[in-house]
Parts: sequence; C-alpha cells; structure tokens
Amino acid sequence: MATDLELSIKGMTCASCAARIERKLNKLDGVTATVNYATEKAKVSFPEGLDPQALVDQVEAAGYGAALPTAEPATTAADEDPTKSLRQRLIVSAVLAVPVIALAMVPALQFTYWQWISLTLAAPVLVWGALPFHRAAWTNLRHGAATMDTLISMGTLAAFAWSLYALLFGTAGTPGMTHPFELTIARTDGAGSIYLEVAAGVTTFILAGRYFEARSKRRAGAALRALLELGAKDVAVLRDGREVRIPVDALAVGDRFVVRPGEKVASDGVVEEGSSAVDASMLTGESVPVEVGPGDAVVGATVNAGGRLVVRATRVGADTQLAQMAKLVEDAQNGKAQVQRLADRVSAVFVPIVIALSVGTLAFWLGAGGGVSAAFTAAVAVLIIACPCALGLATPTALLVGTGRGAQLGILIKGPEVLESTRRVDTVVLDKTGTVTTGRMSLISVHAATDTADDEVLRLAGALENASEHPIAKAVAAGAVERVGELLPVEGFQNLEGLGVQGVVDGHAVIVGRERLLAEWGVHLDDGLTRARRDAEEQGRTAVLVAWDGEARAVLVVADTVKPTSAEAIRRLRDLGLTPVLLTGDNEAAARAVAAEVGIDEVIAEVLPKDKVDVVARLQAAGRVVAMVGDGVNDAAALAKADLGLAMGTGTDAAIEASDLTLVRGDLLAAVDAIRLSRRTLATIKGNLFWAFAYNVAALPLAAAGLLNPMIAGAAMAFSSVFVVTNSLRLRGFRSISPTDRPVTTAARPQVPAPVA
Repeated sequence: MATDLELSIKGMTCASCAARIERKLNKLDGVTATVNYATEKAKVSFPEGLDPQALVDQVEAAGYGAALPTAEPATTAADEDPTKSLRQRLIVSAVLAVPVIALAMVPALQFTYWQWISLTLAAPVLVWGALPFHRAAWTNLRHGAATMDTLISMGTLAAFAWSLYALLFGTAGTPGMTHPFELTIARTDGAGSIYLEVAAGVTTFILAGRYFEARSKRRAGAALRALLELGAKDVAVLRDGREVRIPVDALAVGDRFVVRPGEKVASDGVVEEGSSAVDASMLTGESVPVEVGPGDAVVGATVNAGGRLVVRATRVGADTQLAQMAKLVEDAQNGKAQVQRLADRVSAVFVPIVIALSVGTLAFWLGAGGGVSAAFTAAVAVLIIACPCALGLATPTALLVGTGRGAQLGILIKGPEVLESTRRVDTVVLDKTGTVTTGRMSLISVHAATDTADDEVLRLAGALENASEHPIAKAVAAGAVERVGELLPVEGFQNLEGLGVQGVVDGHAVIVGRERLLAEWGVHLDDGLTRARRDAEEQGRTAVLVAWDGEARAVLVVADTVKPTSAEAIRRLRDLGLTPVLLTGDNEAAARAVAAEVGIDEVIAEVLPKDKVDVVARLQAAGRVVAMVGDGVNDAAALAKADLGLAMGTGTDAAIEASDLTLVRGDLLAAVDAIRLSRRTLATIKGNLFWAFAYNVAALPLAAAGLLNPMIAGAAMAFSSVFVVTNSLRLRGFRSISPTDRPVTTAARPQVPAPVA
C-alpha cells in the first residue's frame, strides 16, 4: 500500500532543476514523484516499507535541499516575504556597484588608487551578492547542465579574476592608472585593464531582474488559504436547547447547529428543522438557489438565503466538501508543468559554445606564438564579453511594462511562466455562470394571459415579490421597478417556504410562485400559459406563475442573463485560433441556450468541481493546450489544472489566487485582451533576449582577437541594457479591443448606428 507525502524543496533555480529532482526520486523502487518549481513542493507516493528520510537523502544527493512536513510548520519571516533576502542583496549590491561603474566609465572621476577602491567595493558584490548564481552554477555543473546562472557566474568570475590578476601582477595596480574614454581597437596583453564594473554591474542588473521576477511569482498555498477562508469562522451549536457560539474547528459530527438567514452553513450536514433557499452557486455553478427542507443535505460555506435552519453536522474539518476542493486545487497545482525560462534554454546552448570558443582562442594564440599573457587575455576576454547584463533585464522589464499596461486595462499577469502558455493555447474552456453570463438572476420576459396587460402583472406581482428575501423574488421586483416604477404597498404578506408568496395588493388577492401553489388555491393555467411555462423550463430558465382574484394571469421568466460583450468575445477568441468550450454545473438545457446565444458549439453541462478538473485533464490528454476562464470557488481547481487559468476579478478570492491571469473588469473581452497582451509581451521578451546576446556576440570576435578593451566591454553592456529597456517600453502602446478603449477608424464609423436619445 502506497503512502503520500509532500516534501518542501530548496535550491531550485529553474524548471530543469525540478525535472532533475523528479527523475532522481523516481529512481527509488515504488516511488512516484511530481516536483513543482513554482510551489517548491514535491508530491511523493512511496511504499510503506520505505523510510521517508530516504526521500530527503535522495534529493540532497541531487544537490538540493528537502524537508519532511511537520505537524505545525513554523512561519518564519522568510516564509512571509520570500523576496526579503533577494531584496537585501539587490540593495547592497546596487549601492556598491554604482560607484564602481561610474569610476570605470568616467575618466574624470579616476583619482589616484581609484582601482583599489573599485576592487574593495566590487568584491562583496561578486562574492556575497552573486552567491545564489555561483551556488546554482555549481549545482548545474555537477549535473552537466548549463543555465543562465552558469553564464552569469562564469562571466562575472572571469571579469573579477582577470581584474585581480591585472591589479596584483600586471600594470593596472600602479598609482595614476586610468581607463581612457575611447573605443579604439588595438592589441593589448590585458595586464593594464580591469573589468570590475562588468562583474559588479552584471551581478546587480541580474539581481534586479530576479527580484522583479520573484515579486510577481505566485506564492504557494495562496489559493488554498483563500478557499479555506470562505468557510464560517464560528457556529451556533444547540446544547440543552440553548444556542452556544463555538469556533467552527470545535464542531463535531452529530452536533446540531443553527443557520440564520444570510449566514454561511458551518459544515456539511443534513437539515433537521426549517426550510429555506440556499445559494450553492460557488460549489455547483448553478445560478438558481436550491430549496432545502428537512432531510436535505447542505454543504459547508454555502449561504442561507431564506429562513432559519437547524442542521446536523455529518462531515467536519478535512472531510468537508470545501476541504476536498482545497485538496483538488493543491493536486492540480502540483501536477502543473512549469515552463523553463527562455533565458535558461538559450544559455544551455550558448554556454558550451562560449567555453569552446574561449578554449579555442587560448589554444590558437599559444599555437601562434602570441605569448601566454596575450593568449590568456584573449581567452578570458571571450568569457567576460559573453556575459550580457541585459540577459537579466530581458524578461523582467518586458514583464513590468506588460503587466503595468495590463493593469491599466484590468488584466493582472501573475508571473513570467504564464506568458509561454499563452502562445501554445488552442482551446479555451469557459465557465458559464459569472463568466459568459452575469451570474445574477434577472427578469427576462412576461407572458401574460390574453386579457391581462404586462404592466398590470408587474405592478401587482412586483409589489408582492418586493416583500420577499428570495433571490428570484428580488429579480422579479427589480424588473418590475425598472418597467413600472414605484411599487405598491402589500397587506397580509405571507411567505410559503418552497412554494411562493401570497398577499393583498391594491385590493387584489395575489399569489406568486410554483404551479403547486396555484393548484392549492384551485387555480389552473390555460394552454397559452402552460406552453410559456414549458418553453421556459426547456431552455433551463425559471418560470414564476402569477394569479390574482382566482385566475392565472401570467408566467414570469427569470434567468441568468448573458453579458452584452460575451458573443463578440467568443468571436474574437476564435479569431485568435482558440476553440471555445462551455463548461458548467448548470443543467443541460440552460447551458445549450446560452451556448447558442453566444456562438459556442461544444457544451459540457451538469459537472461538479472534480468533474471540471477531469474535463480539463481529458482535453490535455487529447493533446490540447487548455486555457480556463472562471470566477467561482467551483472553478479554482480547474483554473489551477489548466495550462493557462484566467479568473474574473468579480469572482471569488479562491478562483483569483488559483489562476495565472486575473481579469479585473469581469468582462470576457478582457480575456481576449489578456491573451493578446500576453503573446505580445512574450514576443517582446524573445526580442529582448536576442538583442541581449546580439551586442555581446558581435563583440566576441574582438575579444577572441585580443582587441577588447574595458570601454568596449562597458559599451556593449550599456547599449544592450538600454535597447532592452527601450524595446520593452513599446508595450505601453498596446490597445484594448474593449468598446470603451477601442479606437474607431474613419472607415468603420458609417457602420456604427447613432445612439438613440
């Protein structure tokens, strides 16, 4: 029998590290492991006879750290702010590096012994500031891999080591030595040149990039915390006939507790007394509240919208449906493959080439009789110039500008790993309630009997429903106010749980509710009203019947309405090469009606939260790259499971935390903008990476020829950084397709109808 365990992993620097640890763990007999780079967790299934410490030893043998879960994990300052250490290194390195760069690039500042001050300032930056890069490079070296960290460590150490040699054994340490401001190309033995500004500058720029990247990286467990916070914090338990308020953690199976109107149900249970409407949309996606009475099951964290309930707890703590959903989200996040940084993929090819070129340069000059000093100068110069400081800025600057522009348009991008997914997505799964539709019940239409006016129906039915707290009644009342204005007073109002309401309005005995309520009063529908009720129910809508003075007068149709921009958004998603799929916990008829209205062909209805995850997994297994758009707690696990999760900002915190992109506007057109902006930002990052390397690659022949001087190295560093930042700033010109932001061209204006006053 297998046991499941979650290890905390330390020391990973990229997605390839996660893959390496995963392979190492899976080599153990009977062990199945999944390692997540983003959450720094390893989910491991192992046979009972295996000591868990063996798993830790295996991870440590791979060169990384691991820790077994504790009963009560201590919360340290580092856990609260994972960027704190990186921020400290960045601040200290920047303070020390700025004068080093200024002294090297401005000859007027080069006082006597300035080079020794530069060494004093640069040494802590290279040794302490760049320590994370050196550690990662050493780990990668042990496994025969090369990443961005390898390139940074190699280049900065080469620059520092050569500078140290030139100061101690060359002519660079002599009093009065200066670096003239000239970009001349001339042969030198390098004994009079130092490259401390390259070592300090590159380290600082890369640290800045890593810090911005770390700030935007999603924190592990945030979605789970948001989910668990949805539950009730305390509960009124019945003890000896009295209500006693206790923390929800102290609730036990079999306890009877009270849920008043507007309160959350504290735990999963069965109703023993009372009847009410319970809003379970966050779990089921069903927009219509569920009527419950004695014997009916209720779920924790759902909201009691009607009368007082007495519930007997059947599941508490980790056994509740809400806790199971949190587990689903956790499993989905652990199973989500993390995209390897583009810079790491480029470095894996670039580093071996640079090392080979450096060795080749050394061999060539030694063989050509150029002298040992000149040969080593050229070889080290190749390593120095190959380390582009703009490499660290390529991703973060584009991400900062892209996320800044996205924030202006109501789109929040959570991290750089999100962007790679947007390029590959080919299927977009859309939740219905709250995403394609408004998620609120509205009065859609009025079907009145032949001798009754619509306004009269709304005047009387709206007044009676206005006295009720039921969500459907509120929708009818709101629709009536919109159509006929101020509503009349009600006398003798009575709420009949699960059936409807009755009372006297303007001298008429009015009843509004289900067909069973009308039947109890001996009132029956004519053929026209029966047909209207049946048509509404076939479309998945709610039919509310109205009668007064002993006659059936009308059928009011209430439903969740489609957002005005949804149809256009679906069309534009298709234009981006995406196939839309409607996924909902609502009934098949309602889902089909909405899909037909917005132009979606593929519909999957009546699914529970776990089923949503399974649907996403099934699409992924079929070779499709899936984006998921949702807004509720019931979507959180599917959002985490999808290759790209987009949450409506108008939805729950759990959905937002589990997603990769948040759409603040709550408008489906924002999903189109999000994918367009993400793809544009990714293209900018790729362009940045190309130019980050291009300037330095162009200078490689000079270095190999022994013609590199410090000014050329500094200029390559400066120009590549300036270009990367300037290229990233172009993202500020991104335009939304939303009607409020979209520019109207002259050709398009005649096709736009003038607004009616």
